[in-house]
Amino acid sequence: MEIKKINSSENEIVTELFDKYRTFYKQSNIELAKTYTKERLEKNEAQIYGAFKKENPKPIGFTLLYPKPSFVSTNKNWHIGYLFVEIDQRKKGIGQRLVNTALNFAKKEGAKFISLNTENDNYPAQKLYENLGFVREGFFSGYFYYQYNL
Repeated sequence: MEIKKINSSENEIVTELFDKYRTFYKQSNIELAKTYTKERLEKNEAQIYGAFKKENPKPIGFTLLYPKPSFVSTNKNWHIGYLFVEIDQRKKGIGQRLVNTALNFAKKEGAKFISLNTENDNYPAQKLYENLGFVREGFFSGYFYYQYNL
C-alpha cells in the first residue's frame, strides 16, 4: 500500500471517496465533492493524501487537511477535516498511515499542532486517534475536538 499526495489535476480520483464520506453523514452530492476538492487544491487551501493498493490506481482511503489560522502565532497549524477508508479496507492500518502522513506533513511545515473533530459516537475513530497520541480537548455540537502537539 502506498500513500500519495493528490494534486489539483488528480482531484477526481478522490471524488468518489469524498462522496462516500459525505454519504456517511447523509449528504451525498458527487458534483459538490468534485468541485470542493478541486477548488481547495487549486487555491492551496488543503492537502489531500490518498491510500492506494499497488495493483489498483483507485484510492481506498484519503485524508484532507487544511491550514488552521492562528491569531497569536505566525505558525500555520493544520486540521484534519476528513479521513475516510473504504469499509472493506478498515482495520488494516490504512487510517493510521494516512493520519501519520498528515502528522509528518504538518511537522515539516513547522506546525505546533494538528487538530481534528470526530462524532461523539464514532468509537473506532476515537480509538484510532487516541492510540496515535491525540488528546481529547473539548466537545461541541456532538463532536469531540482532538489535538496532537508536534
